[in-house]
Amino acid sequence: MTAQVDVIRWGPERARTSPWRGDGTIAYLTPIPDSPVPSAEFVRRCVRRVAELGYRRIVTSALTPIEQEGFRAVGFEVTEQLHLLAHDLHTLPPSPRINAVLRKATDADRPAVLAVDDVAFPPFWQLGEAGLDDAIHATPRTRFRVARLPDDRSVAGYAVTGRSGHRGFLQRLAVRPDQRRQGIAQALVLDGLRWLRRWRVDRAVVNTQLDNAAALALYERLGFRREPNGLSVLTLGLDQ
Repeated sequence: MTAQVDVIRWGPERARTSPWRGDGTIAYLTPIPDSPVPSAEFVRRCVRRVAELGYRRIVTSALTPIEQEGFRAVGFEVTEQLHLLAHDLHTLPPSPRINAVLRKATDADRPAVLAVDDVAFPPFWQLGEAGLDDAIHATPRTRFRVARLPDDRSVAGYAVTGRSGHRGFLQRLAVRPDQRRQGIAQALVLDGLRWLRRWRVDRAVVNTQLDNAAALALYERLGFRREPNGLSVLTLGLDQ
């Protein structure tokens, strides 16, 4: 089983698939930004392609209600539900003073970034190496930043922000539990939002688990507003 990303195309419809969190039996399937909403026929073609690659199960990215329709028609079922929040980027609060330095992430930071991710999320949501690659390459342009502590230069948190045209996405945010409530998460989010605004992005979105009250409070404090319809992660078992 190859760990490389496979792009599935049918006319203008496109989706990416790769191993879910590095598990060679589970495929992660996500529509590519700026491609049409996946039709049921396209999803069927994706399922056939994924089965040909030897996967036994498919997990989708977080999908909007309209994106879910083609998947549901093929038999996918909801596994997780998420809040979806949006920010118009017109007004951003000032960045807090923090005891950390924000800088561009390098390949050398990846082990420390993944260690932060592992302690910041429950097992289902932990990225792993493959998931981090998916987050970084999910959009045409990406800003991948880490917050390093000045005393021991360890990674306290990180953020991946993406843009596609005039749309922005906060793809991932994680801070070590022992460094929370220090303004680091807020600084990382605002760093990404200001980068988006410099590129004339007029709207950014982020999602978070329904029970993640701390993340929800952070995003709303920074100006994000809940969308009326949330997102869902769907799954499908494959007959072998």
